[in-house]
Amino acid sequence: MYDFVNSSLGWFHLATALLAMLAGAFVLATHKGTKRHKQIGYIYIASMILVCASAMGIYRLTGSFGIFHITAIVGFLTLAGGMIPMFMKNVERKYKAVHVWFMYYSVLGLYAAFASELSVRIPDRPFYSMVGIATGTIFGIGTIFILKKEKIWTKYFG
Repeated sequence: MYDFVNSSLGWFHLATALLAMLAGAFVLATHKGTKRHKQIGYIYIASMILVCASAMGIYRLTGSFGIFHITAIVGFLTLAGGMIPMFMKNVERKYKAVHVWFMYYSVLGLYAAFASELSVRIPDRPFYSMVGIATGTIFGIGTIFILKKEKIWTKYFG
């Protein structure tokens, strides 16, 4: 059985990831645009930046730059894609829809990374197959949910 966490950086990465998972779930599950949404959203942003940055220093699982480092870069880009529209002055409604899409996929990517990380620790299982199954399952279920919510977003954001 693999050691779950092997370093201070690993513990930091785990703690910030758990904080991001909680904040992300809260933001997605509650009413959008409220003061609380924004406050918890900023906690999500800060913790995700720390998660993605700390992921760049962890090499124990593969021994080199690998799939989790690439997903950390994608995670940061997804986060940026969700936040850039909100930092624009006088945000148009259509750009708020872009924010919602990117932020849902940011949180979805975080949960897929978590599922992948857990699944590759199952002994005697093929690494990339487990990553693919975990990621595919999370993104498949999440995309179905997002596509159902898209109808609501389209009406609201015009």
